[in-house]
Amino acid sequence: MLQQTQVKSVIPFYERWMKALPNIRAVAKAPSQRIHKLWEGLGYYTRVRNLQTAARIIEAKQDGEFPVMFADVLALPGVGPYTAGAICSIAFNQPTPILDGNVIRVLTRIFGISGNPRERKVNRRLWSIAQNLVSGTRDCSSLNQSLMELGALICTPKQPKCDACPVIAYCSAHLQNRVEQLPNIAPRLRPTQRQFAAFILERENRFLVRQRPHGVVNAHLWEFPNLEIISEGQDAKESAETLLGVRIKSLEPFWTIKHSITRYRIRMDIWRINEANRLPPTEECWFTLQKLVTLPFASAHKRVLLRLLARNSGARVKKVSTRLNPRPISKTDDPLNNAPSNKRR
Repeated sequence: MLQQTQVKSVIPFYERWMKALPNIRAVAKAPSQRIHKLWEGLGYYTRVRNLQTAARIIEAKQDGEFPVMFADVLALPGVGPYTAGAICSIAFNQPTPILDGNVIRVLTRIFGISGNPRERKVNRRLWSIAQNLVSGTRDCSSLNQSLMELGALICTPKQPKCDACPVIAYCSAHLQNRVEQLPNIAPRLRPTQRQFAAFILERENRFLVRQRPHGVVNAHLWEFPNLEIISEGQDAKESAETLLGVRIKSLEPFWTIKHSITRYRIRMDIWRINEANRLPPTEECWFTLQKLVTLPFASAHKRVLLRLLARNSGARVKKVSTRLNPRPISKTDDPLNNAPSNKRR
């Protein structure tokens, strides 16, 4: 859970998870839909699938006992050098290095490393420094945790608290007045604007949804039928008819969501279909609202579901043009979670 996610965001998910699935065997045996529902909202869902695969491997090959040796931990799905190093040093007090964003910042400043940490040569040097540090102490667990905490609380990206730093006397960046310039990370790519349209179709108090297939973003999660808007002026009614394979009498705007995923800034217009001439050929995907709340949804679509629940059956809104004109999203839009897409990846 802590991979690419802050501790404060993880805590409530961790507590809920441990209450539901308190041990490796419980994780290994849990249905796929349950683990995705417990993970719902954390994003990067490949992590939870790797976690369950790892639990099943441990059950089958380790008799349910978590491995202790670094190589065995590293071999588990979803575990890289940093995660394996953190587990082995913190849990088992082994001299294994760690290198996350906080530790990278601390080491580049203390040792005055001006190269880009993402470059292979510089990254190898940082791993070597981290290994030398942890190999030179008996309390490997405390050292690695201290490096992470130093970066998280004192040696912060902006306005670091140098006066409170216990190693200020050894910090090359401070002595050379280069604290704000290190680490020297290349600027991120400019965000890409994307626009989607999603459709709410109800029949006899049941709503049409679909499950995303294996191998795509948000795999195994549920969503309302949707597509990406490519051409300017694309018509919502025609798009819905093509997507669902039905004739639609009319539709009306329901909501607009703006959110982000990685470098994409996404606008999703949600439309409510008032009447279709027949049911789409996916009878198994018609569920009541009571059933929908038990399913794991992609984050943006979970917000649509919650709004549906709040409105009960949805309030009428005034008619507007159904032309789907892609518009740029303001830089001030709050980044939220994941973006659905029916484009092949």
